[in-house]
Amino acid sequence: MQTLNILESTTPSFNAFNSFNALTNSTGANKHSNSNLLEQLQTTLDLDELLEIFAMEAARYIKFSGLYFKNKIVSKTLRGSLKAKYERQFELKLNNEFIGTISYNINKPISMRHYKDLQRIHQIVLYPLKNALKYHQAMQLAMQDSLTELGNRRYFDEQLKRAMHNANRHHAQVGLVLGDLNKFKAINDTYGHNVGDQVLIQFADVLRSCVRDSDSIFRFGGDEFAIIIENASEYALDIIQNRLDEYLKNNILLAKYQVGCSLGTTFMNRADNEHTLFKRADQALYRQKMNMSKRLSIV
Repeated sequence: MQTLNILESTTPSFNAFNSFNALTNSTGANKHSNSNLLEQLQTTLDLDELLEIFAMEAARYIKFSGLYFKNKIVSKTLRGSLKAKYERQFELKLNNEFIGTISYNINKPISMRHYKDLQRIHQIVLYPLKNALKYHQAMQLAMQDSLTELGNRRYFDEQLKRAMHNANRHHAQVGLVLGDLNKFKAINDTYGHNVGDQVLIQFADVLRSCVRDSDSIFRFGGDEFAIIIENASEYALDIIQNRLDEYLKNNILLAKYQVGCSLGTTFMNRADNEHTLFKRADQALYRQKMNMSKRLSIV
């Protein structure tokens, strides 16, 4: 899209990266700068680090308050980014392959000279960016359940530790929900594994509809699921439970096979580590399963 803003603006520009704002003019200096930039970009496969390195170079040519990268698999925002009067977006392609878009928040027009400088450094970042995206995708797949595309147990362990650490730092609360499907084995045995897989996929979609964007959902394998709720409250847990009950009834496939779900919920306390928190949620789930079994046996 490579939009060039030629409007005049009297709004004072803000640059969160002014400390890196040293201009270079000569062709020789540009060649040296290109080499240095490429060398720095090749030191990491982490997208956040790569974006920060790139931002340091981009800040030599334009003043911007925010920088963003986005494609179909990932969306990244440079730390410290703020809104501005304009957003200028550039499409990044490598041999006609779409890599993504990079956007700048700016408060005044980009000159033609600096527009060309941006085009130059965009070309330099393409190969390192493509490599970082491949690495990111591989890491995501390693942390993902292949059937439902939810996080897997390995990813859950990492995210729970991170969420608890953040909660302790910010005096916030973490809620943990463990759940499994009632009589899922009977569905598999009666209707076959293809139906069982479809039930799990549909149930994963239902869970996505029940939680906030800030919550994280995982499948451990079989019919076992988990939800990490950050900045949690009893109200947030009640909403998830109520939505789950409603969506299970309204989902055609799940209603057809009378799929139900038992949940065990708990909140982190300051004495918890990830093992004690998980154990308490697991015990709560076990108690609910036992109560469900008693109710069914009476009927």
